[in-house]
Amino acid sequence: MILMKIMSCSSSSSSSYDYGYLFVCEEATDEASPLWCSSSSNLGSFWSFNIYIFPNSKTVEWKSVSRLCEKKTLLTVNGEYPGPTIAVQEDDDVEIKVTNHISLNTTIHWHGIKQRRSGWADGPAYITQCPIKSGESYTFRFKVIGQRGTLWWHAHISWQRASVHGEWWKEDVEGIEADTILYGSGPNTSDAYTINGLPGSLHPCSNKDTFIQNVERGKTYMLRIINAALNNELFFAISNHTLPVVEIGAIYTKPLTTPAIMIASGQTTNVLLTTDQNPGTFVMAARPYVTAIVPFDNTTTVGFLHYKEEDTIKMPQKISISNLPPMRDTSFATKFSNSLKSLASTC
Repeated sequence: MILMKIMSCSSSSSSSYDYGYLFVCEEATDEASPLWCSSSSNLGSFWSFNIYIFPNSKTVEWKSVSRLCEKKTLLTVNGEYPGPTIAVQEDDDVEIKVTNHISLNTTIHWHGIKQRRSGWADGPAYITQCPIKSGESYTFRFKVIGQRGTLWWHAHISWQRASVHGEWWKEDVEGIEADTILYGSGPNTSDAYTINGLPGSLHPCSNKDTFIQNVERGKTYMLRIINAALNNELFFAISNHTLPVVEIGAIYTKPLTTPAIMIASGQTTNVLLTTDQNPGTFVMAARPYVTAIVPFDNTTTVGFLHYKEEDTIKMPQKISISNLPPMRDTSFATKFSNSLKSLASTC
């Protein structure tokens, strides 16, 4: 899954949080700064949140979701799929209470947070902590130091990450994991990748399950992009637009303008999108970068970038995106990786 949060760089607030992100923001004085963000829940230097692991306010244990012509139940957080966003500022102390209301053990991993003297708050079950049992709670406490940008959180026990944030399997992911352990074979491949939980119109029964992002012409937006697929690296691109990379894994990079990005599983990347095309509807797409001979999901997920100046959304009759690299494009992957530089780099 590609998770994507889009923010106008001229916006003075980012209060509508819908996805499983952890935003780390600078205290900025310039509202035009592309990495400026704020939250009305700021408690000064200390932030406290509650996360309850259950599907919705009716206390149903699992949430039913329809995709690819079928229904299945998913583990959700606070009833949201993908889950809610947490926004903090650099150097804040963060406290998050997780309460487990499902019948299975669970934990939450704060992916990418540098746990300095707080390794017990990292979240992987049986590694830094015992899992959170059904009906019990655990409070994570850590300090955000030397990081700013986009990170994310997810369940971290067995294959629960595939349920909360992952590729889409029609089958039950825990059953897939159990069969893999029982028979010693590789796991069944997923049935689709998604953009913000939606597989896109290339898949059956998915015209309505297609992500569409409305934008205004002549603005610059920051896209917070996360590869939440379970294993695969992904290529991502938007037709007729470039994607200047400015941050990876909550660390600033030297700006790199590129027609597409490659993003590893669990990795986060911030890009600045300038809407400089004539009004219309443009394809955004993600597909895997794979060179192995083992079976893998070779599908492509698509969404659309729609300029508001065009009154109606006119879906392209032919879905094509020339700047999205082919699945085995090692030359692009190598060039992209080698071009990423830290701010301190002299080359």
